[in-house]
Amino acid sequence: MPGYNPLTLSEAVRNAVCRYTITGEERKYYRFRGGKWYGGIATGDVVGCNLRCGFCWSWRFSHVSTGGWFESAESAFQKIYSIAARNKYEYVRLSGGEPTLSKNHLLKIIQLFSETSFTFILETNGLLIGHDPSYAESLAEFSNLVVRISFKGTSGEEFYVLTGADPFFFKLQLKGLENLVESGLKPCTEVYPAVMLSFSTPESYNQLKKEFSKIHPALPSCIDEEYVILYPHVKEVLRKHGLKPKISYTPEGIPDFMI
Repeated sequence: MPGYNPLTLSEAVRNAVCRYTITGEERKYYRFRGGKWYGGIATGDVVGCNLRCGFCWSWRFSHVSTGGWFESAESAFQKIYSIAARNKYEYVRLSGGEPTLSKNHLLKIIQLFSETSFTFILETNGLLIGHDPSYAESLAEFSNLVVRISFKGTSGEEFYVLTGADPFFFKLQLKGLENLVESGLKPCTEVYPAVMLSFSTPESYNQLKKEFSKIHPALPSCIDEEYVILYPHVKEVLRKHGLKPKISYTPEGIPDFMI
């Protein structure tokens, strides 16, 4: 079965969206915002990702390496912090693209937020954490961190259909979750899985739960179930990839459990 190597893509994208200056590693961003997710969260949206998901809500910035502007960790921290403080949020995050592509930049931002009262939610596909166990060890040093690994489907076959990547790399998503648990993050409180289920069957979902239970028995009980939200630009990318979700929601009909 054909498919690209997301680790190879990681290097190419990293070279375009990350750079080193005297201030350290900088990352491209395209937006800073507040929002209703997690009950209220301040977000820095980054450019570039190491997957090409055919349902991605941010594909116009995550599937490319152009656009946006570079921010140092300190300047990005200040912008996200200001939004969170102004809105009295509890949570902050990087989103949009894949935050783990800029390791030093990401770790510096988490470290800066560790000196505040805010909790940092790391939304990631987990591939680089699965590839490099030391990444999980570095993340486990922070007490203000919650890691959410977003699984692209429930199996290697679904992973390929949804992302176009070699189905082997679905195992790296599982390995990322395992590395974080083994590094000391507490399942369901400090690390948990999210799964895109719009294209899955109940049988494949049950099989994935069994895989999670092998990592830790608590993990099947705290899965964040994800479904496609049919924003106009999401409909566009779904058509482009020939994907038809079994279950989806309109922007006006998003259920409470997804917010």
